[in-house]
Amino acid sequence: MKKIDLACIIDDDPIFIYGAKRMMELQNVCKGFLIYNNGQEALDALIAIIENKSKLPDVILLDLNMPILDGWQFLDEFIKVKIDKKIIIYIVSSSVDPADMLKAKSYSNVTNYIIKPISLDRLKEVFEAI
Repeated sequence: MKKIDLACIIDDDPIFIYGAKRMMELQNVCKGFLIYNNGQEALDALIAIIENKSKLPDVILLDLNMPILDGWQFLDEFIKVKIDKKIIIYIVSSSVDPADMLKAKSYSNVTNYIIKPISLDRLKEVFEAI
């Protein structure tokens, strides 16, 4: 399993954030984290990172249901941003709605759709695929 430099978690659930971050630390799959609690906060921060030519994340774990800017709105805005690096995006949501899963496939930059809660085995699969 390849170790990445930076993982980004965009989610408003502190329990999910803690659990996902802890599992990644235990598996030693990444060196650092960017944590954002809604899509707008993440979008603003990632645009600032791009403008400053700082290090972008290698992977984004994106929740759909968040305040201010939800996951879909984040994706709609993020795909308009010009970046030189391929960022792997996984939607991680509690939604089991087939319409959400189908919509996720319509975004070329979304790698997969993962239903919460995410298990350690599923997280391993994600990072083995990178």
